[in-house]
Amino acid sequence: MTDYFKHESAVVDEPCEIGAGTKIWHFAHVMSGARIGERCTLGQNVFVGATAVIGNRVKVQNNVSVFDSVTLEDEVFVGPSAVFTNVVNPRAHVSRKDSYLPTLVGRRATIGANATVRCGVTIGEYAFVGAGAVVADDVAPHSLVIGVPARHSGWMCRCGARLPEDTMECRGCHDRYALEGGAIKRMDG
Repeated sequence: MTDYFKHESAVVDEPCEIGAGTKIWHFAHVMSGARIGERCTLGQNVFVGATAVIGNRVKVQNNVSVFDSVTLEDEVFVGPSAVFTNVVNPRAHVSRKDSYLPTLVGRRATIGANATVRCGVTIGEYAFVGAGAVVADDVAPHSLVIGVPARHSGWMCRCGARLPEDTMECRGCHDRYALEGGAIKRMDG
């Protein structure tokens, strides 16, 4: 008896770790060795590699492959058809499994639909990667990045609203931030 939900078309290769309350939907595949936290949602056609780590309350939308060496911390959102890579210079005729570069997505970060994240980068907590962006470099905490290649375009509140650059006070939840040395710091609490 499991304490997570697995759709009958999903494949879960044992042994792996899957937390209580997690839902694994149609045609998903979790490889042996994968670690998935509690109350996650893995949408249709999601793949989770053997050394991938997914924290608690993570939402991975349809058609996403979370390959080996990718770590998604707690409460990360990954939009539909986002792409993670794990090798910088792949060749079909050359095995590079010993060259996987780790990718880290910090807690409560968002990756928009159809974004591509190159292996070896770190996306900071509360960062927001816009839909279709191509991330080839690290993304600072709370940073909004958009475009190809992804470039800093503003700052995001913990609640997911874009911060006005003049006041740095969220119009939604009213959290206040200050710029310090090219990064932002939350002033409330």
